[in-house]
Amino acid sequence: MPQRRHLGAAALLTLTLPLALAACGGGSGGSGGSGDEPFEAQADALQIYSSQHRNVTEAWAQAFTEETGIKTQVREGQDASMGHMIVEEGEASPADVFLTENSPAMTIVERAGLLEPVDEETLAQVGEGMAPSSGQWTAMAARSTVLIYNTDEIGEDELPASIMDLADPEWAGRWGAAPGGADFQAIVAGMLSDQGEQETQAWLDALAENADVYQNNIATMQAVNAGEVPVGIMYHYYWYRDQAEDKEGSANTALHYFGNQDPGAFVSLSAGGVLASSDKPDEAQQFLAYITSPEGQEVLVDSGSMEYAVGTGVESDPALPPLAELDAPPVDPFTLNSDDVLTMMTDAGIL
Repeated sequence: MPQRRHLGAAALLTLTLPLALAACGGGSGGSGGSGDEPFEAQADALQIYSSQHRNVTEAWAQAFTEETGIKTQVREGQDASMGHMIVEEGEASPADVFLTENSPAMTIVERAGLLEPVDEETLAQVGEGMAPSSGQWTAMAARSTVLIYNTDEIGEDELPASIMDLADPEWAGRWGAAPGGADFQAIVAGMLSDQGEQETQAWLDALAENADVYQNNIATMQAVNAGEVPVGIMYHYYWYRDQAEDKEGSANTALHYFGNQDPGAFVSLSAGGVLASSDKPDEAQQFLAYITSPEGQEVLVDSGSMEYAVGTGVESDPALPPLAELDAPPVDPFTLNSDDVLTMMTDAGIL
């Protein structure tokens, strides 16, 4: 069955990015910039380049300003394309701090040699495995891969035992995903690190041939909820957010966690790093220390993002299954390579 595309899949490529900016200072903040306006860095503000969700980044930036009096300015973009932009800007980049949704975007900058080591005291604030072996950046939040399924269309005992099983002919035309997004590409990067190139390419080829393609995780969730496909691959927090509100996009669904160190149990880390070229290195390190501190992690939990807190001693939202019990595959986030994934997805005809 040929791949079916939904909701403008031709626009899925993430090689260009709209940019917007928000400023926080003196305890107040606001959004500005349509994404088409030129970016002008404020010389007196800590420059935060962020592809993390706006509400989380702005909550952190505002709380940090209120705590320290340090003015911040946020420039928003998309994961990989913002990482590549920082590399292109090089030592001339205005960025002091880079925040990502998924760690492969950070490794783009790390491999270019543009990051300053994170202070040891900051790394000590996050849980074990929440920073790469290089110490060049730190996790600030986490999200789990899940299989969402329509409880009216399929029983729990009929679900695939592994995410890799979705490549089998029996699942042709019966699952959906959003491969154009950085979230899904991070999942594939984890698969590539865990399973190797041959298995991952075969899985991507099966996706191209047999899966329904949607624009993003929310569209995937809504499609499963509507019964367009019985199952879909996404991150956990979209479902929990919808469940906490009106359940309009998830009422007919449940989540399945693969566990067993399966590639489908991949946990993606949202990353924070300090640019080596920063002219405010102390303030940049202070910002990372704040967002990984108990106070900063509580800001994350209270934001309603439903992402996992990674700070030691900080509990995530009680609706979430404990992060320590997800039994994710043992993947060093430093090994994740979004550029390789994009090449493989392009070769498969997905992008």
